[in-house]
Amino acid sequence: MAHSVVIIGGGFGGIGMAIRLKQAGIDDIVVLEKAGSLGGTWRDNTYPGAACDVPSHLYSFSFERGTGWTRRFPPQAEILDYLWHCAREHGVLPHLRFGTEVTEARFDEEAALWRIGTTDGDLESRVLISACGQLNRPRLPRLDGRDAFAGPWFHSARWDHDVDLTGKRVAVIGTGASAVQIIPELAGRAESLVVFQRSAPYVISKPDRPYRRWEKALLTAVPAAQRLSRGLTYARYEARALGFVKYPRLMNLLERRFRRNLRRIPDPALREAVTPRYPMGCKRILISDDYYPALARPDVRLVTEPVTGVERSGVRTAGGTHEADVIVYATGFQTTDFLAPMKITGRGGRELNEAWRDGAEAHLGITVSGFPNLFLLYGPYTNLGHNSIIYMLESQFRYVLGCVRALRERDLDWMDVRPDVQDAFGREMRERLRTTVWSAGCDSWYMNADGKVVNNWPGFTFAYRRATRRPDPRDFDVRARRPGAGAASS
Repeated sequence: MAHSVVIIGGGFGGIGMAIRLKQAGIDDIVVLEKAGSLGGTWRDNTYPGAACDVPSHLYSFSFERGTGWTRRFPPQAEILDYLWHCAREHGVLPHLRFGTEVTEARFDEEAALWRIGTTDGDLESRVLISACGQLNRPRLPRLDGRDAFAGPWFHSARWDHDVDLTGKRVAVIGTGASAVQIIPELAGRAESLVVFQRSAPYVISKPDRPYRRWEKALLTAVPAAQRLSRGLTYARYEARALGFVKYPRLMNLLERRFRRNLRRIPDPALREAVTPRYPMGCKRILISDDYYPALARPDVRLVTEPVTGVERSGVRTAGGTHEADVIVYATGFQTTDFLAPMKITGRGGRELNEAWRDGAEAHLGITVSGFPNLFLLYGPYTNLGHNSIIYMLESQFRYVLGCVRALRERDLDWMDVRPDVQDAFGREMRERLRTTVWSAGCDSWYMNADGKVVNNWPGFTFAYRRATRRPDPRDFDVRARRPGAGAASS
């Protein structure tokens, strides 16, 4: 018998969606997770110094506000513990199937069912929800001789804790969000550290600190205090959208913070080397108080020459081979292949890869024309540069739940967003993104291979919440339920 809902992914998106479905009385849910435990990116990224760059009170569900955070910016282990708490507290654990990777999904139009193939057998569902996220598939650079390196090497999201880096010559390739957390942790522990920088990031100070005992007691005893903290933090971060999408000159305010942080490097030549050559905000802005001091250490060396290959003994650039015992690739993720490597087939046998050959498109970043009853969480045009993605996910939860209710209450086999509606949304996004700082002349993970920004939402998060308040029936082609079609337990 077909399930009511199958969710792919056991991170924040999958767990939160399952909770909201259960709260709405929909219990026939299966959450498929390819790994052996839940957590998504916060399960995978266990590198030294791993932490969130959004304050803890904002990086949590509104329906499960965490009060046990020890710091203003939560470390990886606490975020993972929080997600486990949410799954246990709201009864999601029995719905999880670990070690089950989805290989393909095909919509059977006659039966109005998604037929889903996995590494642990097949199953069927009326509704299929992808909660795979954008930061789950590590990207390794295509370097000549990469596998010839004689020592251990690994990606930051697949950290090998069996490799002791103490006293080793370590090479870190990349200076993105993970690298600025890793490098200060390794500096002083490794014998030497060579950092390979392709383009310098903007790094501003991180206003982090432990919560005091009285603060934690207040937040636990007075829920209104936590709500106030969350609200004030949200408003402060949301105001930054003005600089990203409306008035780029306002980024000068953040650039002043960058200049002050840069003073932590006393060497003028090194300061010049780590000064970006693109507008602030065009790439992800990073936060750290110890990254620049780490680069200034005598046992740390910054290399700005492009990496041309890997030798048995180290990393090669035009200036020669930089010897290393261990190589860490902090080179990010494959962010624009939203459902890869799964094969998704919709109406008329059309594959999603074909539909997205010119770039990923989805109405509101959630629904794709030609793929009925398929919903994406954290899809195209829903990433942020200024606020918490959890807020965006909760907006999507409500919209998807509205669609699931419509299927049931209106007795529908399926609902499929109209192609003209999807096209109009895509045109609007591209036009609005054209004048944002993300399109200001740099390469970033926000873009696809054609240089088109497909990841970010070009506006305020409260505007996205308003746009996703409820599904508009006029946006969809639907088919009324036929006797015996798509029977599902509930």
